[in-house]
Amino acid sequence: MMSIKSLRVQILITILMGLCLLMFVYPAAYLEAAIRGLAIWWDVLFPSLFPFFIISEVLLGIGIVHLIGTLLDPFMKPIFRIPGSGGFVAAMGYVSGYPIGAKLTAQLWEQKMINRDEGERLVAFTTSSDPIFLIGAVSIGFFHNQLIVPILAIAHYGGGFLVGILMRYHGARSSQETKPVSSVHTKSHNSRLRDALRAMHKARRQDGRNVSELLQQAIQSSLHLIIVVGGLVVFFSVFLELLTQVGVMKWLYLVIEQVLSFIGMPPDLSKSLVGGIFEVTLGARYAGEPTSIIPLSFKVTAAAFILSWGGLSVHAQIASILHSTNLRYWPFLVARLVHGIIAACIVQILWVPLAGGIESQSTLSPVGLSTQALPFIHSPQGYMYILCIFVLILFAIVILSVICTYMKSLWMHLIHTIGK
Repeated sequence: MMSIKSLRVQILITILMGLCLLMFVYPAAYLEAAIRGLAIWWDVLFPSLFPFFIISEVLLGIGIVHLIGTLLDPFMKPIFRIPGSGGFVAAMGYVSGYPIGAKLTAQLWEQKMINRDEGERLVAFTTSSDPIFLIGAVSIGFFHNQLIVPILAIAHYGGGFLVGILMRYHGARSSQETKPVSSVHTKSHNSRLRDALRAMHKARRQDGRNVSELLQQAIQSSLHLIIVVGGLVVFFSVFLELLTQVGVMKWLYLVIEQVLSFIGMPPDLSKSLVGGIFEVTLGARYAGEPTSIIPLSFKVTAAAFILSWGGLSVHAQIASILHSTNLRYWPFLVARLVHGIIAACIVQILWVPLAGGIESQSTLSPVGLSTQALPFIHSPQGYMYILCIFVLILFAIVILSVICTYMKSLWMHLIHTIGK
């Protein structure tokens, strides 16, 4: 009897052979789609992700993640059931965009700082769009409407936070959780800071590489990963175009239209949602196309779902990163779908109180994804902007961690007093 694994291999081989045949049948469309995907990778993904790949690996090597992990443990453990080092991953993931969160999660797993359940929880809610793409490309570049930024950001990042809270119930309660980086129980903030510095020093000594070796290996591994990301973007761009050429997408449009009609949304959103299922940039661009048929609130709802779902191109990137670990893909898949639904619902719920006055201000004109759509991404100001956001997010998490530690110590003191 044929095993499931062998069946999957045969299906994959059949699909790839079919794609090769379609490349010969539609050479012009294939080449145009490949060039378009390559342009997205070179103009957007390479300059926005590659520096952060290097920075994150260097910070992990010198022990900064261990320091932050010890400080943030009182906040991350009770809310998300992950170690404090997840706070660093969350900050980097929300600032740098996909797939930084998955890359850092895999590195924490390799260093045995998290177990499988914790890693699956972490990667599920730290995979998000970066602010530059959400603001520059989607809101301004595609929608030509900067007024939708607040509600789109609340829906996307707020939805991610809610997914993180929901994912705390993922995994067995009886499973052994990873101990904090510093296993010494601390009662004061000063002692916790000392433990954090000790954890950083210990991690630096265990790593053993000098700065030159650390930077060189960080560049090599980051370059390998960014090439994998680019290959997947080009592949899905070609895949989607070839399916469009043979008419398969028309049937998928019909299915999505029926689903949209059933839930009371405009069927004309099917083009953007189908595009977003495969590639987030393409779906967001279709959602922002000017049309008087679809109300702006539904366009933004579609964009919020697409940004939170991430597209199969991003899913393939995450799966390739998680392949070297024991982290499973299906919890991430479910979390992305839930995130998309939550983000879409948040837009619909908050649209009237937050953005009801801009309903008549639709998009102006269609625009392709270019460097003009991301005005800051190639400039030092852009990286300073992202760095400032990262510092603010990390600072906010640290403050919340301090508050949680203080409230916990206050509660323990109260319990001890009542006991007496």
